[in-house]
Amino acid sequence: MHFLERGWLSSNNLLILDSEGASLVDSGFWTHADQTIQLVKTLLQGRLLDTLVNTHLHSDHCGGNSALQVAWPELNIGVAKSQYADVVKWQTNELSYDVTGQYCPQFTPHFSFSAGEALELSGTGWDVYTAAGHDPHSLLLFQKENGILITADALWKNGFGVVFPELEGQSAFEDVMTTLDFIESLNPTICLPGHGPMFSDVENALSVARSRCEFFIKNPQKHATYAAKVLIKYRLLELQRWSLNGLQSWASGVPYLKQIREAYYSKKDFTLMISELIQGLVDSKAAQVEGDFLYNL
Repeated sequence: MHFLERGWLSSNNLLILDSEGASLVDSGFWTHADQTIQLVKTLLQGRLLDTLVNTHLHSDHCGGNSALQVAWPELNIGVAKSQYADVVKWQTNELSYDVTGQYCPQFTPHFSFSAGEALELSGTGWDVYTAAGHDPHSLLLFQKENGILITADALWKNGFGVVFPELEGQSAFEDVMTTLDFIESLNPTICLPGHGPMFSDVENALSVARSRCEFFIKNPQKHATYAAKVLIKYRLLELQRWSLNGLQSWASGVPYLKQIREAYYSKKDFTLMISELIQGLVDSKAAQVEGDFLYNL
């Protein structure tokens, strides 16, 4: 197995090899697809990439699917059963791309899997479990014999991903806590997260995540503000240099940002809210303004 730790624009990947073929878990963001293909080809050493599964279908985890299908035409792609039909019909709103203001190239799925099932990836068995919270369709993959848990965005070394259902007015912080409790019950030896380094100090990671979730439960507006900054920063990671006018224009078309304003900043002008979020990124040294442009740091 090869764990590929990527930058924050792309999710991490796990490449699993057997004597003839290989399987990949998650494919990263679409603008990094060429890099993903080269990384995988180097490790394959002449093998074929025959299987790709996605822990969930956010654009940073499946954006490379389409390019990988072109590179390996016989590649079979598996997605969560709960979203299989949406992928076949390519329902971009249901798949989160419209509401987040992100892009993901269309790809063709070949099979689906769900919690309670077992996956065999290049001769290695993985138990599949639900990981509601960050995304209601997200799944955990657990290799019980070796205690390896693919946590995706349910648990990182220092936190977890934005709890997107909360932005739609759905209660999901308790789902985050339930997933963290379940991860603890599995007692994994090592966790392979969707972003950041792999880690073996699961107890500490769970403590950090629970503390963060408890803070958001008490301060939902803080979570909404954090989520809004993440959406802007993520787009900035892709562009690196972004005109302030262009950013405002983009933001005006992102449903999640509109919903955040309606729920938490209804008395504030939308343009002003976005300007304050930009200043927040600057203050935290995640970006800097020069003239009429915002630059990634």
